[in-house]
Parts: sequence; structure tokens; C-alpha cells
Amino acid sequence: MGNSLINGILFQPPELTYLHPSRRLWLKTKNGERISAVYVDQPGATLTVLFSHGNAEDLGMLYGWAHGMSQMLRVNMLLYDYRGYGNSEGVPSEENCYEDIEAAYSFLVNDMRKKPGQIVLYGRSLGSGPSCYLACRSAADGRSVGGLVLQSPLLSAYRVAISFGTTMPGDPFPNVDLAPYIKCPVFVIHGTLDEIVPFWHGQQLIAAVKDEYKTEPFWVEGAKHNNIESKFLGELLERLNNFLDKNVSARFTETNETNNAAPTSSSSRRGRMLVGPGSSTGFK
Repeated sequence: MGNSLINGILFQPPELTYLHPSRRLWLKTKNGERISAVYVDQPGATLTVLFSHGNAEDLGMLYGWAHGMSQMLRVNMLLYDYRGYGNSEGVPSEENCYEDIEAAYSFLVNDMRKKPGQIVLYGRSLGSGPSCYLACRSAADGRSVGGLVLQSPLLSAYRVAISFGTTMPGDPFPNVDLAPYIKCPVFVIHGTLDEIVPFWHGQQLIAAVKDEYKTEPFWVEGAKHNNIESKFLGELLERLNNFLDKNVSARFTETNETNNAAPTSSSSRRGRMLVGPGSSTGFK
């Protein structure tokens, strides 16, 4: 199966959603093409989430959601559109997705002066591919990111349709093959009734992570692929806050203290309130 055919099936950019130009910044990829991004600054935040969205999403859809997430989790957030999505130039492909997240990560490290241990990768659905790639690459470089959150992740693209026992040649986003090489805490979220990426993808993916980096997953009983935020928001935020406090902030603080750096208080990062069903947060 040719790459162009695979890409046409795998990537489904939505019709462009409006985002005011003042809210957008431009990042340059390795080959000089530009991708659009949004940075949400949370005063006093010590952690920054680099979010890779799912298929059929773009920054215009996610702008309000990002502000709600930033406030509730007390984190900065950087979101970006893959090439061919939103206002980003170029066409989407597996390789381009990897280069796109590298451009976003470079902006955080080189322009915003964030330390790798302060950066948490968060990949939703399709976004689990570039997120696992960058987590693995940063570990190989000896400067691992601080944490990895995978919501409704895929083992690999082909396995969404057919349950192969091994990764087939040309199978895009082979996350399960990268998982053993990740060297940061990993938190997996998956709905038990996911009708798009089967629940067992999340189960097998966390099983492939080394024991020292596994954290307790959040199996969302009764949740489907696209309703975790809308139906289970309160518990989702609670579990995310716990992961960030206990597995990322505490680990980063310990590393800082070992290196004689000023300690970082995780309590100043954590959101003070959680929201329950029916609350207004700016999420959508």
C-alpha cells in the first residue's frame, strides 16, 4: 500500500476552524515549512504540557479547551497543528508529524528555556504517535521529558483495524515498539467502550512500558473515544493532577535537589479546584 494512500486514510484534517491571528504563533520545521501553534501561559506554573491532538481536530477547536486545561491543572500549554491541519503548511505524514513535534519541543527548550524534565507530553488518539516518538527520542538523547500522558492511544495504526501479533512493515506510529525505550513516568487513559481505538490498545501499551515508569492507568468505565472530557471531566482532572504532582513534579524536584538546584514546590503547580459534571470550564 503506497504512502499517499495510507496518509489519505490515516489523516483526516477537519475543515479549518477560525482562530484569531493574534492567538497564533508560527514554528518552523526542519524543511522550512511552517506549522501553527498556540502557547497558553499560566502564571507561576512550573510544568508545561506539549499537547498533540487527535485526528479531525485543529487549534481553532481546541483553544478554549486549552485555556480550561491550563487553569485546572496549573500548567503552561503548547498546542500545535500537524502539517496539513489548521493553518499549518504542507501535507500530513508520519514522518512530518515527528518533525512537527520536534519543532514544538525545540521552541519550548530553546526559545522558552524550559528544561526537558519540566515538559509533559500529552498525546490524544493520533497524537499518541508523535508523543511516544518524542518521549523515546528524548530518552535516547539522555535528557528525557518529565512525563508522558496518552489518552485513547494506539498500539500502531494498522492494529486499529486488525489485531496483528507483530508490527507489520510500513505500519505507521508503532507506539508499542517504542514503549520499552521510554524513560519517564507514563500515564495511560482509555475508555472501556472506545469504538474507534479499542480498549485493549491502552492495556497492551502500558504493559509494554518498563515497570519503573508505569503509573496506575485510568480505565474510564463506559467511556467512548470522544466523550471522556464531556462525561468524566472531574475524575479526569483529579487523576491528571495526581499524576503531575506525584510522578512529574516530585521527580523533577528530587532531581533538582540532587543537582543542588532550588527546590520546586509541586503544591504551587496544582490546581486548587476540581470541577464536576455541569461546571463551566471553557472545555469543549
